[in-house]
Amino acid sequence: MASGIDLSRECRHVFEQIRKLKQHRYAVFVIQDELVVKVERLGVREASYDDFLEDLHRAGANQCRFAVYDYAYQHQCQGASSTCLKEKLFLMLWCPTLAKVKDKMLYSSTFAVLKREFAGVQKCIQATELDEACRNAVEEQLRSLDRE
Repeated sequence: MASGIDLSRECRHVFEQIRKLKQHRYAVFVIQDELVVKVERLGVREASYDDFLEDLHRAGANQCRFAVYDYAYQHQCQGASSTCLKEKLFLMLWCPTLAKVKDKMLYSSTFAVLKREFAGVQKCIQATELDEACRNAVEEQLRSLDRE
C-alpha cells in the first residue's frame, strides 16, 4: 500500500477556486483506486454546513474522505459593540470509526500530502465521529485561532 498518494491537478485547481476566487463553499475529495486523490463533490458558495456534512457522508458510514471548507462566522472583537465576518479555511480528514483499517491508514498517510499542497489552510481537523465534524465542534476549533 502506498503512503502519500498524489493529488490530481483538478484538486489543486478546485482548492484555488475556493481559497482565492471564492467560487465554491467546499470540496469533498476521495482516493480513487489507491492511486490518486480526486474531487468527488463541490458545494456552491451558498451551500450550508448541513449540505457539506451530507456530501461528506454521502458515500456511506464506513467511507473515508477529505474536505476543504471556507467557513464563515461572526466575530466580536473584545471591547467592540459590532461584529465582523471572519472566514477561515479548514481541511478535514474524515475517517469514520466503521471504516476499514486499510482505508484509514491510506487516508491518514495521504492527509500529509494535502496539508503540504493546500497552502493557506488555517486549521486541519481530524474527525472519526459526527460530533467531531459538527458545526459547533468545528467552529469552536476555528474560533480558538481568533485574537481578542
